Amino acid sequence: MTLEPTSAAIIQLAWARHLGLDDDAFATEAARLTTPEADPGDPTRRIIRVDDSARAVTFLRLFGVSALVGPQWALDAAAGIPDTELAQHVTLLTLTRSHGGHGLGSSALFFADDLPLQQPSDDLTVSQGNPEAISLEALCPPDDVNEVRLQSLEHRFTIMHPDQDPPTPVACGAYSEWEGILANMGVLVAPPWRRRGIGTLAASIAAHEALAAGLTLQWKADVSNTGALAMARSLGFATGGLHASVLLG
Repeated sequence: MTLEPTSAAIIQLAWARHLGLDDDAFATEAARLTTPEADPGDPTRRIIRVDDSARAVTFLRLFGVSALVGPQWALDAAAGIPDTELAQHVTLLTLTRSHGGHGLGSSALFFADDLPLQQPSDDLTVSQGNPEAISLEALCPPDDVNEVRLQSLEHRFTIMHPDQDPPTPVACGAYSEWEGILANMGVLVAPPWRRRGIGTLAASIAAHEALAAGLTLQWKADVSNTGALAMARSLGFATGGLHASVLLG
């Protein structure tokens, strides 16, 4: 699916505020890139913000516009490096190695302002309670739990197993408001229930709750997580960009 122009502007605003940029920073640069003399691949034209107190270096490529935020030494080291390389976690690790750069990684960003409604084949029990989400995390590998971080997503919709007593969780779709504008999405599925469509259904339930609340959807997945990337595309999310970041010290 494609995004409405107004939705793209909302997403640009949210990320500009998240990175400490002017509200119109991405929109202004996007307009400049449409001029005949613009070179979209010119690394000197990316948006930059110097923050010498930053505990991380962050690169963002959003709808064709790039931004880099971090200490002055990091921005100097990145000067001249193409966006395609900066979007790779290994590049940021190399640039920041002498300053203890570590962690975080690279993620693909997807967005949606409308999605097809997924209809379950059977009656489902969906819980919005925290204990059910915690129980689901206990059934999943730690790496998956740490990536999704259900506990940081305040609105959770956990699908319960219909034939077990007491009912056990099988999947959870969740979101939290992000910058007061976007719904940051996450989905966690118990291993025995993966590749059955139950994760897609859980994601759809959470997504439509967020859309009903007037939020634009954001899906962020590690570039190596093929399952999460495929789920975002199957749901109808549009590709929006790349985000890479490293912690310092």
